[in-house]
Amino acid sequence: MEPIFFIVIISVLGPIIGSAIGVFRMPSFDYICNMLCFAAGVMLAISFLELIPESIAMSSEGLCVGGVVTGALIMYGLDRLIPHIHPEMCTQEQGRNLRRTAFYLVMGIFLHNFPEGMAIAAGDAVSESNVSITIALAIAIHNIPEGICTSAPYYHATGARRKAFLVSASTAIPILAGYIVARYLFQSISDDVIGFILGGTAGLMIYIATDELIPTSCAGTNHKTIFALMIGVVFVILLGLI
Repeated sequence: MEPIFFIVIISVLGPIIGSAIGVFRMPSFDYICNMLCFAAGVMLAISFLELIPESIAMSSEGLCVGGVVTGALIMYGLDRLIPHIHPEMCTQEQGRNLRRTAFYLVMGIFLHNFPEGMAIAAGDAVSESNVSITIALAIAIHNIPEGICTSAPYYHATGARRKAFLVSASTAIPILAGYIVARYLFQSISDDVIGFILGGTAGLMIYIATDELIPTSCAGTNHKTIFALMIGVVFVILLGLI
């Protein structure tokens, strides 16, 4: 099977698995924390060991820095302008208007997931399909709690299990759209622009890891999540040996 099929499958698994869990059974918060910390380790390692060095090699240090800052600012702007959720906030506003809460969350995650799809495609720009697959895996793990937190409120508000699952799982669509757009975009632009985008992808993932994943994992009662982060980093290093 071609690597692109693995990338596509992994990309959509996060929202789908999370949405299914949200309408059937909620896992322990400590388990979610370990998952998120592993994803953070993968994102940080990919950013510093793969994307940033490749960005500098394809463009320059200045363009790389500009890309990193731009990627982080884009995610910061999205977090400020668009309703979004952190896993420890799954119960916010419940008891008031769950249907409206779930709708806003779905719309917010829809827009957040497009640049995440573009981040997955960035792995192709470094000519290593393993990098794309690893980024897709980290983002999929990151998206599982988001799927839980969108499908669960909608299901409890409406009682429509199938509809709640489908509405929440549809947030996988912008991931695929972002991946397809970026994949073909990389084929027709200069190395300087690709280098800038790779830097932006690194900034995006560093922001997600440090603003959302690590703080959330620290909110759990299990204080051994640091080892999950280290496993994520080691996983990326070992992947480079394959």
